[in-house]
Amino acid sequence: MSISLCLLAGCSTGPADTNDRAKAPSSAARATATPRIHLNAADGQSDVSVRRGGRVTVEAGRITKVSLVTANGRVVRGKLSPDKKTWAPDAALDHGTAHRLTVVAAHDDGREDTKRIAFTTLAETDRFTGTFTPDNGATVGVGMPVSFTFDKAITDKKAVESAIEVSSSSKQPVVGHWFGAQRLDFRPQNYWKAHSTVTVRIGLDGVKGAEGAYGEQSRTIRFTVGRSQVSTVDASAHRMTVVRDGRTVKTVPITAGAKNSPTWNGRMVISEKLISTRMNGATVGFAGEYDIPDVPHAMRLSTSGTFIHGNYWGADSVFGRSNISHGCVGLNDARGGGDPGQDGAWFYDHSLVGDVVVVKNSDDKTIAPDNGLNGWNMPWNQWRAGSAR
Repeated sequence: MSISLCLLAGCSTGPADTNDRAKAPSSAARATATPRIHLNAADGQSDVSVRRGGRVTVEAGRITKVSLVTANGRVVRGKLSPDKKTWAPDAALDHGTAHRLTVVAAHDDGREDTKRIAFTTLAETDRFTGTFTPDNGATVGVGMPVSFTFDKAITDKKAVESAIEVSSSSKQPVVGHWFGAQRLDFRPQNYWKAHSTVTVRIGLDGVKGAEGAYGEQSRTIRFTVGRSQVSTVDASAHRMTVVRDGRTVKTVPITAGAKNSPTWNGRMVISEKLISTRMNGATVGFAGEYDIPDVPHAMRLSTSGTFIHGNYWGADSVFGRSNISHGCVGLNDARGGGDPGQDGAWFYDHSLVGDVVVVKNSDDKTIAPDNGLNGWNMPWNQWRAGSAR
């Protein structure tokens, strides 16, 4: 009876049986003992990143052998990490090149795992690139958006937008907005907080933006927002009021667009600063009307050619009294910008790319949000509706 009870209860038959079970590795332990090799490509893949392709990572083991060879037999050199957990090529792989990768990894108990794959890196013609502003390390005004322009039309906007993260030390929520298929801007609801830091993490490497268009960029940039400066141009009063950190620091007499060529209304962002430049009407639809060399202290407000700049050819009497320009905002200045005492020189020296210039009481309509970096002219709900996330 006692034997039957023991069998029914699943009892041990003695100490020797207990020890045997303790020594035998479980199936989970055996699985853990086998090294796990992770690659950044699949066998047969033809659009592998030139920066991530060929990289190897091993869990529960160490790398004992890596062979990466191109189809024509060229050996790709690489480095093994001190802990033998990762291996990476010394440089980015060549575009549009076939490779064979063999990896062997071992566990401490001698168990090995081997993986062999063949892959081809992304062709030069199958990649897309985004140029962006502002630059890494820049100090900008409170109106500066983060703006990307892609060299190919993007059809999977969600994938591309999701691969770019913009955050601020001010904790302001930031939202992207697409202007067509090749431009993506990011901004908060209101201007950036002064003296904040904005971080842009670009994770486009390997992201498919469209058929035959894969990203390669992978980097982080940071820029600083300077003091707050918003200057308001009253076109009818011929005056500009400069407000810095909430305090009016200067009122400047100006000349704006004449009756037949008025200045845009709206909030415009300085996107470029030129100490001196030539302005030719032929480039902005006013062929034969003007061609002025050495225009001083020119700061771009729109893609279509609106600037706020120094003016040396107008009589002193026009500033603060009449509008004579072809759409730009003019400040009294000297040719070439050599006189620091002029209003144009002062405003140039006290302005940052990203500062806001607001024009009001002009006879023209409000500038389009995508004409320059001027998305602030779009209501927030409309801005958010243009996000693909």
